[in-house]
Amino acid sequence: MNRITVAQAAAFLQTCEDAHILLHRAPDGDCIGAGLSLQAVLRSLGKRAKVLCADPIPPRFSYLLPETPEEDFPAGCVIAVDVGAASLFGSLEETYGSRVQLCIDHHISNTFYAEQVLLEENASAACEVLYRVYREMGVPFTEQIAKCLYTGMATDTGCFKYSNTTPEAHIYTARLMQDFPAIRYDLINREMFDVKSPARIRAEIAMLSNMEYHLDGRCTIVWATLAVCRENGVDEKDMEGLTSLSLQPDGVEVGITAREREPGVFKVSLRSSDSVNVSALCAQLGGGGHIRAAGCLLRGTMDEVRRRLLDTVSGALSP
Repeated sequence: MNRITVAQAAAFLQTCEDAHILLHRAPDGDCIGAGLSLQAVLRSLGKRAKVLCADPIPPRFSYLLPETPEEDFPAGCVIAVDVGAASLFGSLEETYGSRVQLCIDHHISNTFYAEQVLLEENASAACEVLYRVYREMGVPFTEQIAKCLYTGMATDTGCFKYSNTTPEAHIYTARLMQDFPAIRYDLINREMFDVKSPARIRAEIAMLSNMEYHLDGRCTIVWATLAVCRENGVDEKDMEGLTSLSLQPDGVEVGITAREREPGVFKVSLRSSDSVNVSALCAQLGGGGHIRAAGCLLRGTMDEVRRRLLDTVSGALSP
């Protein structure tokens, strides 16, 4: 394990060439913002850089994409951002899983699979860590870089309302807003947190009406199955941001959202309202993440997945 500092990561990025920047599968705002901002920074230094992900970047993040198209070139260096384990690369793991030279992350469950790891587990987002790296590098920010960094910090903190929100997240985003006042941060927040398609709203209604309460109401499960998506005419990829639903009822300590990626395969997200360490719970199930927000991938029927989840959570909620 080679854990490095912000200054060492900055020095590596100054000298790296022909970078392949890897995102985790089913990329979220922080991962996308981190990857695309790093691509922009490296390009500003005259380097070639491209972003790779096993899954498509959702259309709602199109405002972060560079105007210059991706180039095709072999990797001179491989960098991962916001990826805690090589298994999260999805279909890219076979090609890149053992080749990552630098990982920049903030997940406490990071497995240190890369040659060098810049890990700041107390940071609210990978974009918060990268903000410090870019300042250390002395590169001038652009509007695209500012949009990427703001999006990453805003989405990973739930628009700055989650417990992982740090003073630095507020300070850095305030500086971005001061330096780039023309950016419509209000529209970014609206797009990230408020705007939903009619199909998505129908699906949410169906899921909320079938929310399960377990363990004396201290745990909920929301199922985003393929059937729910199909019946309501919504694409499964449009179901991001569902995890807040499971924590909405009063008295819930652990909220679970299970999204069916394919028949019998569920992407499970656990959220804690206060004291439960869901990263530790997900580690028991082959996953990981943050203390208050973590995830894993489970296979089986709904009954089998439910049983595994409740068996795991019940121990953490014991009196």
